[in-house]
Amino acid sequence: MKSVKTLGFIGLGVMGEGMCSNVVRKSNLPVYGADLNKEPLERVAKEGLIVCDSIGEVARNADVIFLSLPSHVQVEAVCEELLGMVTANEGVRVSIVVDMSTSSVSKTREIAEMLKEQGIEYLDAPVARLREAARLGTLSIMIGGNKDVFETVKPYLECMGTDLTYCGAVGNGQVVKILNNMVVFMNVYALAEALSIGRENGVDGQVLFDVMSLGSADSFMLRNAGMKSLAIDDFPLKAFPTNYALKDMSLALELADNAKLRSRLANLTNEILGKTKAAGFADNYYPAMIKVIENDFQI
Repeated sequence: MKSVKTLGFIGLGVMGEGMCSNVVRKSNLPVYGADLNKEPLERVAKEGLIVCDSIGEVARNADVIFLSLPSHVQVEAVCEELLGMVTANEGVRVSIVVDMSTSSVSKTREIAEMLKEQGIEYLDAPVARLREAARLGTLSIMIGGNKDVFETVKPYLECMGTDLTYCGAVGNGQVVKILNNMVVFMNVYALAEALSIGRENGVDGQVLFDVMSLGSADSFMLRNAGMKSLAIDDFPLKAFPTNYALKDMSLALELADNAKLRSRLANLTNEILGKTKAAGFADNYYPAMIKVIENDFQI
């Protein structure tokens, strides 16, 4: 496998901006970046990012391209553009694409096969943890794909994450990430129900969560989404929104359907998230689901 001399990054959104910033500052390689929104590009350019006007410009300059995009729809569109450039012999330099988005497992495997046929390797490497972890470079990253390709890009993934887990064949990183998120959303749903019941019975939410954090009900989400959002009724924009949570839950339910398994709690959580979106919280931090849960409690 040829040596890596340049990197690319496409998608500098909620998570991608911090991730790209870490690659720019730590990789010791030129990094070419593109995004539809110019503001994050301009911010990271101050740290050394080489701003590109198009996906094609990134592909012509980068050996490895990292993607951090909203869904498989955007990932597929980017990869189709790359394939079109290869077919047209437009001087594509990229030899490895690493998708760090949370995407459909079936689509991930289809895209990997299409790129492989044109000589481009593909890894899925979705991330877990919050936006602050993306900024600090302390993400958990789950990788699926060829092990040798993973070893090639591992030093650059380590710029963004402290916990890298090789999960096996292409698509397996997505499976693990999707199920991680499914459990996270179900955990927050349970916390929101507990908080609603506690409040209706006269207990302050912060007191409830403080006590729960001292026992076996303690969890990462209790200390974050619970104490920092649910207990204080703060559901900001530009955090992980309800729309993103719904997308990830749909991917989890797709996995369950493919396995011919019925996931009752996942379906219930998905239903509550759908109601949360319909109630006007589509772009708010998804623990806003408590607003729907509180109304549902009225008998």
